[in-house]
Amino acid sequence: MKSCKAWLPALAAGALFFAGASFAQDNAGKAPAPIVTVRSVPPAAPKIGTPPPFNQLSGGSKWITQEQAEAYPPLANDFLDASHGAERINKAQYEAWVKQIQ
Repeated sequence: MKSCKAWLPALAAGALFFAGASFAQDNAGKAPAPIVTVRSVPPAAPKIGTPPPFNQLSGGSKWITQEQAEAYPPLANDFLDASHGAERINKAQYEAWVKQIQ
């Protein structure tokens, strides 16, 4: 019994050694993988037209609603920021927003 237990660690070490050598041989002789360099840049900022006058978007009222802001996509995109979380934008808020984007 003692002799079997003495050989077990040596046998396991030998098996691991030969397994490692066989893995190393699998890659031997193959050409190295090509080196790939990826460079990315952010896309150019979209060109937006001049913001329309407040009266045009508001339809003559004192406010611009979310639905009215859809006529000018940059405003629709920034609606919550321009309105400070409200449901509509007044003329002063719109003018401040226009200064911010220019």
